[in-house]
Amino acid sequence: MKNILHSKITLLLVAALIILAGYFAYQQYKPIPVEQLYRLQTVEKGDLNQTVSANGTINPVTLVNVGTQVSGTVKKLYVDFNSTVEKGQILLELDDALLAAQLKQDQANVQNAEASLELMTANEARTRSLYTQEYASRLELDTAVQAKKSAQAQLNLSHATVEKDRANLAYSVIRSPVSGVVVDRSVDVGQTVAASLQTPTLFKIAQDLSKMQIDANFAEADIGSIRDGQAVKFTVDAFPNRSFQGVVRLVRLNPTNQQNVITYDVVINVSNPEQILMPGMTAYVSLAVAERRDVLLVPNAALRFKPIDAKKQPNNQDVNKKHGDSEKSGRSSFTGRVYVLKNGQLVPVTVKLGITDNRNTEIVSGELKAGDQLVTGDALATGNAPAAGAQPVRARMF
Repeated sequence: MKNILHSKITLLLVAALIILAGYFAYQQYKPIPVEQLYRLQTVEKGDLNQTVSANGTINPVTLVNVGTQVSGTVKKLYVDFNSTVEKGQILLELDDALLAAQLKQDQANVQNAEASLELMTANEARTRSLYTQEYASRLELDTAVQAKKSAQAQLNLSHATVEKDRANLAYSVIRSPVSGVVVDRSVDVGQTVAASLQTPTLFKIAQDLSKMQIDANFAEADIGSIRDGQAVKFTVDAFPNRSFQGVVRLVRLNPTNQQNVITYDVVINVSNPEQILMPGMTAYVSLAVAERRDVLLVPNAALRFKPIDAKKQPNNQDVNKKHGDSEKSGRSSFTGRVYVLKNGQLVPVTVKLGITDNRNTEIVSGELKAGDQLVTGDALATGNAPAAGAQPVRARMF
C-alpha cells in the first residue's frame, strides 16, 4: 500500500515539473510584442520657440577711469570701495611739496623778468632820446628796441610757466569727474604714482549702477537673427532661480577671432533698480529668434533614431546628419526621417523640418499627423526588454 502511495506522489511531482517546464518554455519562446521593443511617443501639436544662447559679462553702462596727470606720493585718501561720490568731490591728495617749490621758483623768475623788462624799457627810451639828438646811431636804437621786446617775451614765458605750475599743483588734488559709485581703488596711502608714460588708473567709478549692460559674444551663425530692440532673458549664478530681462541695444560690427572661431559682441541694456546685479557677473543669455504656434512637433530623439537594419543605409545617415547640422546652426527647411509604428510594423516617414528648440522640432510637411505613434528609441537600451531576435533561455529542470 505504501509503495502504491509513493508511486502516485512521484507521478504527481513529475507531472508538476513537466507542466512548470512547459510554462517557462512557452514564456521564453512566445514572440515579444513590437510595442515592447521600442520607446513610443504620440505626435502632438504645440508651440515652439527657437533661441540662441551665449555667455556675457555684466558691466556698468558708464565706467570712468580716474587717473592723475602728475606724479607724487599718495598723502590722503578720502574714499574707498563702494563709496558714493559726487561730481567734483575730492578723492585723493598727492604730496605737493615738490610742486609747490617749483611754483615758488617760477614766481621768482617772473619777478626777475619784470625787473629785466623795466631796465630794457628805460634803456630803449634813453637810446631813442639820444637818437633824436643824433648822439646815438640807428643800430643802437634798434638793439635797444629788440632787447625790450625780448625782455617782454621772457616775462610772458615766466607767467605761462607759473600758470602751468599752478595747474600741476591743482592736479595733486584728485577730484571725481562724475557722480557715481567707486567700484575699484588701485592705490593706498604712501604709494607713489608716476605719470610719465601713461596716466595711471587710481579709481574706477560707475556712474549709475541702476542701469547696466551685458557684453555677450554670439557666434556668427546666430548673429544674423539678432536685431536691435529684441527682448532678452538671462540668469546669473548669484540668483540661479531668478530670470532677468534685457533689450538688445547694439550689435557691434567688430568681429573677434579666437582659434578661427568668429564671434560678435552684442550689447544688451539691463535695468537694475535693486542694484543686485554687480559689475563682472557672468550672464547666461537666451534670445528668442523665431516662434511657431500650434504646429506639429516631433522630439529630436525620433529624428536621431535608426532601426538596426536601417543603420547601414547611406541615405538615412545623410538625413540624420543634415538634421544634426540644422540643430546646431538653427537653420530650417531640412529633410528628416522618422519611424511610425503602424499595424505592428515600423514605417519610415520622410518629413520637412522647420525650427527647433533642441528638444522638439517643427514639422513643416510630410505624411505625419497628430496622434501617430512615433518611435523615439530602443526599449532594450533601457534593459527593460530582451533584444530583438535574441535566443530564448531554456529553463533548467533541476
